[in-house]
Amino acid sequence: MASFKYIGRNSSGSQVKGKLEGADSVSVAEQLSRQGIIPTSIEERKESQQKSGNAGDIDIGELLGFTKVSLDELIVFCRQMYALMRSGVPILRAINGMAESTNSVPLKKALFDIATHLEGGYALSSALNQHTNIFTPLFISLVHVGENTGQLDESFLKLASYFEREQETRKRIKTALRYPSFVIIAIVIAMVILNIFVIPTFANMFAKLGADLPWATKMLINSSNFFLNYWPHLLVGSVFAFFGIRYWLNTEKGCYAWDKRKTKLPIVGSIIERSILSRFSHSFAIVLKAGVPMTSGLNLVADAVDNTFMREKIIAIRVSIESGESLLRSSVSSTLFTPLVLQMIAVGEETGRVDELLEEVGDYYEREVDYDLSMLTAKIEPILIVLVAGMVLILALGIFTPMWDMMSAFKGN
Repeated sequence: MASFKYIGRNSSGSQVKGKLEGADSVSVAEQLSRQGIIPTSIEERKESQQKSGNAGDIDIGELLGFTKVSLDELIVFCRQMYALMRSGVPILRAINGMAESTNSVPLKKALFDIATHLEGGYALSSALNQHTNIFTPLFISLVHVGENTGQLDESFLKLASYFEREQETRKRIKTALRYPSFVIIAIVIAMVILNIFVIPTFANMFAKLGADLPWATKMLINSSNFFLNYWPHLLVGSVFAFFGIRYWLNTEKGCYAWDKRKTKLPIVGSIIERSILSRFSHSFAIVLKAGVPMTSGLNLVADAVDNTFMREKIIAIRVSIESGESLLRSSVSSTLFTPLVLQMIAVGEETGRVDELLEEVGDYYEREVDYDLSMLTAKIEPILIVLVAGMVLILALGIFTPMWDMMSAFKGN
């Protein structure tokens, strides 16, 4: 998505400036209108402005990837803001207090800047909108709704619950993948050690004895020689491949292709897809409960799912609803949901409880993700066992077969 600079007026008539990302100027104008800002100027930022800038403005921490605010820090921020708003503490005092108490440098800088904007007459949502690298459109919109309805504390509570649920899902996925990751890393380390130290020793011994070597031994020796002779090329190639793939994934085409592909991966693809659908259902339920219109809510949720392929499907649902279709018909045409979930959406539309039924849908997908994660190790373990067994078999055939042949020859003599 492109980056745009905008100038506008907030609900109090004060001028606001900032930058936003969007597909085009129309989508940026929609985001601003949801935040209560009337745009007077929207201009696309030039590529050179985005990438270059003055050398003095370069943030070393940003270059090294240390400026990202973690989910844990956002959860603490939302929980503390909820407590402060609930207690009647003024917003400016609460933001200043949070800025002084937080240990996160990026968040501290952002909060001090937000406090400056609040002193200048900005609304909190407008001030948050100056830091879209930390606060998502969903976050900003819920805060904006809370400001307009006088329920800012409830908005922070909903955001805290949403981030906590997201954090729990990520932790469960990391826990399930920990064992397979350790096994794969151990196999890679073992292969490196074998190629550097073990196989060359046996190769020298077999060469001195002049034995006729079987295919497995020749394969091991050739692979070891290739690794020893070309390891600098392999290392440089791996580095270039890593950064090349990373660059491709940052392009619009590459990101879309990977986001589409990873939901179809064997074993883990269904887990990723259901996790995204769970996030979609919970975030959609939150924005509907907050009073955000359905079409505007779908725009926000499309950005919250963090998957360009799924985002396209959700935007298609929004377009279908705008053309007069019901949520159920739009969901059916998207092919995202199972028949059971579609029945729940249908009941939600009939009873006027779409937000509550979407919460149920999110919980349903969470339970499915939990079950799949509990079975993930059982599914991956046989594959790892076969992989390790194959490696051991080739090593045994390659190293012990010529030794048995030589012992047989000695006995025959």
